[in-house]
Amino acid sequence: RLFMKQDEAKRWINYSETDLHAAHALLDSGEFFPRQICFLAQQCGEKAIKAILVFEEVNFPKNHDLDRLRDLVPEGWKVKEQFPDLAELTIWAIESRYPGHTPDVVEYEARETLLLAEALFDTITAELEERIQQNNP
Repeated sequence: RLFMKQDEAKRWINYSETDLHAAHALLDSGEFFPRQICFLAQQCGEKAIKAILVFEEVNFPKNHDLDRLRDLVPEGWKVKEQFPDLAELTIWAIESRYPGHTPDVVEYEARETLLLAEALFDTITAELEERIQQNNP
């Protein structure tokens, strides 16, 4: 059972990581896809947080609100203190996918969004790896 939850958490992290790599690939492509970069950044963050929830065996709703998901993470995880407000990432779950009332995304915004996602991913990945190793001496 322990290995199942660890493997499942790793699968979520791998999905998160591929979203991060895809966002970087779009950023580096020479063409520019700011909305897609922001969407992938949000997806990276969402899947990384969900990896913790899977690892901790916390049921979570089908929801894209990263603050709500982060609040489900048990006490003691660094992500709770280090990322008190993830609204800047959450907004891209829906806003980036459809034409609406938001102005076009500029490069600076896409880069900032991706930096936030990367920081979130790095924090979660490091701690998750540490906790998995502690479970497997």
